[in-house]
Amino acid sequence: MASMNEKDYYSILGVSESATTDEIRKAFQKKARTLHPDVNKEPDAEERFKEVSEAYAVLSDADKRRRYDAMRSGAPFAGYGSSTSSYGGSGSYGEDPFGGSPFDWGFPFGTTSRRTASRSRAYRPKAGADVVYEMSIDEEMAHNGARRGMTFQRYATCNHCHGTGSVESAHAETCPTCGGTGHMTVDLASLFGFGVMDITCPECEGSGKVVANPCEVCGGSGRVLTASEIVIDIPADSHDGDVVRISGMGNAGTNGSESGDFVCRVAVPSEHVSPMQARGFHTIGFAIPFMLLGLLWGSVMSTFGWWIVLLAFGVIMLVQGGPLTGHGQRWWRNALSAVLSGASSGLTFALFFFLVSSCNAALWGYR
Repeated sequence: MASMNEKDYYSILGVSESATTDEIRKAFQKKARTLHPDVNKEPDAEERFKEVSEAYAVLSDADKRRRYDAMRSGAPFAGYGSSTSSYGGSGSYGEDPFGGSPFDWGFPFGTTSRRTASRSRAYRPKAGADVVYEMSIDEEMAHNGARRGMTFQRYATCNHCHGTGSVESAHAETCPTCGGTGHMTVDLASLFGFGVMDITCPECEGSGKVVANPCEVCGGSGRVLTASEIVIDIPADSHDGDVVRISGMGNAGTNGSESGDFVCRVAVPSEHVSPMQARGFHTIGFAIPFMLLGLLWGSVMSTFGWWIVLLAFGVIMLVQGGPLTGHGQRWWRNALSAVLSGASSGLTFALFFFLVSSCNAALWGYR
């Protein structure tokens, strides 16, 4: 077997030294399909398949690739250091398509958007995620109800392959590269000095199955990024934090799996307690059990330092968090909820404090 300096993994895969991770994966997939021993009966096919597998195992891993490049350049220690790699591949088609808020009010209905998908044979059925959006409305709209139409981006079922990912067959096939195991064993002893290692099969991406013929429209995922139209009905007498759910209007699942929902969270700013004020109310609530248990035990002054400091911090946060006047009933209800939450947390600490204090007092009295 050739030594580490005699092997040019870039040439073996047929890629340049500046190739991205995605380009390396595609090159391996292409060669693996033609060199796999189950397909290619040439005498050296198995050895060549192991060689391209070894090349992929090294070049697809950022750390191993840096070390390999350093060895080739004659500076074996240059491959160590920061784990940040400049070899970035393009993101997978299953990533979050939005990159921020996907919603734009005022877009005309019928607006569409599609991004080019790279073809992949991986068969990975997975339910689609919900699309979550927060709609801010005023008190009048919350009281009377509202209806709004919008256009938003999501993954929708591919019409060309009907969501299967394959234009020829709705049934997945066993991955020919890994034999359905989802992983591959590669011997890297000649390069790194240790034995075999397992890597995720890049053909099926760990699922063990592949689509028969990846759809050219969706790239084999069974879904495409597009714009969808929706009408949201906010019921009358809605309040801050209410949720309106529209079934099936979230992201479509991959390879025919079920779609998620469109979830609209209602926000009524006039009913919303600011985060700073919520912490202030919570802190005040935390102090209440210390005061009450101090009165019950007849030692309220012994805990004075505890609860007076907590109350002071709570009041300061309330003042800094915004105005305390001009709010409606729902705002004060939310404030009370924060106080009760703080009191619930403080009760445990207060009970522990007074029980320890009582035990210490009894112990000293006994002595």
